[in-house]
Amino acid sequence: MPATSRTVSAAVLLVIGAGLALLAVLVHYGFMAMYGDVTGSAFEGLTWGLAAGPSGLALGVVLVVALIGLMLSTKLWMRLTAVAIPVLMLLGMFAVTPLALGQKMANQFVSAPQCVTQGTGEPMATADREAQEVFDSIEHIGQFKGGGMSGVAGCTRWFVLPGGVDVLQHYRTALPAAGWDVVEDDGRHLRAHLDGRAFDVMPCPGGGVIWAGSEDQRSYGQGRPELAGTEICPHDL
Repeated sequence: MPATSRTVSAAVLLVIGAGLALLAVLVHYGFMAMYGDVTGSAFEGLTWGLAAGPSGLALGVVLVVALIGLMLSTKLWMRLTAVAIPVLMLLGMFAVTPLALGQKMANQFVSAPQCVTQGTGEPMATADREAQEVFDSIEHIGQFKGGGMSGVAGCTRWFVLPGGVDVLQHYRTALPAAGWDVVEDDGRHLRAHLDGRAFDVMPCPGGGVIWAGSEDQRSYGQGRPELAGTEICPHDL
């Protein structure tokens, strides 16, 4: 192949590779904003995205295009560009990962547990309001998912929290400070009572789960036939 044709072909491939790299960064951002782990670091998020999402496939395509462009290049600056494209692509993915996780946190999580929802009929609405009063009386940690399990037997909400934080130790301090009496604390969960109401907290991988209800109810609806087999700690918080 004549040198001029090789140069033109290499230039075209480099342009295509750069375009694909930019598109891959945008796809990675969207994927992480929807499915990323908000408790992980940017590096952990990038690694997971490359392994579990479309980012890894995109990186492979860009590498192939860049490698062909490198082999066809006749000029030093073209060879350097071919090497730089996948490197800059990875750096771009790393840079947008915390932004994407922040967007997911803002869109899918709230700073305090919310049980009361519009349009709920009685007696569930009353139970939700009572559970909300329980949650509002306690200082919480973590970021809470918008949904959960609610009913006349209590309200359950999950939260995410970076590793290294002792969930139970926080509530061992927060509950007595709010006037609650801790009645169970076996290292796996903690339950407290106050004026006929109950609060329970349990650590989960990547966060935890809290429950509020009547003192005569079992936490998280345990023992109810319709919830048999339900996991208190889901696989994906």
